[in-house]
Amino acid sequence: MADRPVAIVTGASRGIGRAIAVELASLGHDLIVNYFDLTPDGDPDDSHAQQTKKEITRLGADCEVLRGDVSKAGDRTRLLDLAKDKFGRCNMLVNNAGVAPLARLDILDATEQSFDRVLGINLKGPYFLTQQVANWMIEQKKQHPQQSFRIVNTGSISAYTSSPSRGEYCISKAGVRMMTSLYADRLAEYGIGVFEISPGIIETDMTRAVKDKYDKLIADGLTPIRRWGQPADIAKAVGAIAEGRLDFSTGTVINVDGGFHLRRL
Repeated sequence: MADRPVAIVTGASRGIGRAIAVELASLGHDLIVNYFDLTPDGDPDDSHAQQTKKEITRLGADCEVLRGDVSKAGDRTRLLDLAKDKFGRCNMLVNNAGVAPLARLDILDATEQSFDRVLGINLKGPYFLTQQVANWMIEQKKQHPQQSFRIVNTGSISAYTSSPSRGEYCISKAGVRMMTSLYADRLAEYGIGVFEISPGIIETDMTRAVKDKYDKLIADGLTPIRRWGQPADIAKAVGAIAEGRLDFSTGTVINVDGGFHLRRL
């Protein structure tokens, strides 16, 4: 259907990104799924993205998948070109693509190479992808004032929680928080809302390596709600934004962390 809203979700082949994309499809959005998966041997892997596409199309939504690295300008442009060529519009951007350091190293030993990789994907990529999409949304808003346009960034409790063994990740997510504020401020005059979801400890591929550690911490009361977060918990929050339930709350950070942010004594 020509009047269905369209969402671009980066890092959407697995985990949180997949859950978000499927949630948006269930709410009537057509999707562009961005991913950059690799096999254990380092070859391109599209199997997870194709599975995500199946789940989305099963809900009656149209879906395009595009492999691309958001830290690279050319790949960001290709993502926008696909949206323009296939759908001619973009009502929602979800900046979800993100990586952890390849190795957890003490901040006194961490490498510049790792810093550049993590900051490039987690901060520089979404910062400039948002710039491109926002300018296109402004054009669309002028042509179709009645339509809604929204941007969501996936942040983290690491934006304010010190983890000296993965400092580059913490720095990147602290940057995403300010990026959310900056774009919310700049785009408010056009009626384009910008939001951040701040996940806590979520059960995904990224956290699998530290599962035993966090099983114990959660059981011992690290979070008031004593369970792992699930990708669906994040997706529900994005769904509320997509439905327009928070349109007067631009710049808001939504904590989806089991209460971790309460900083209890």
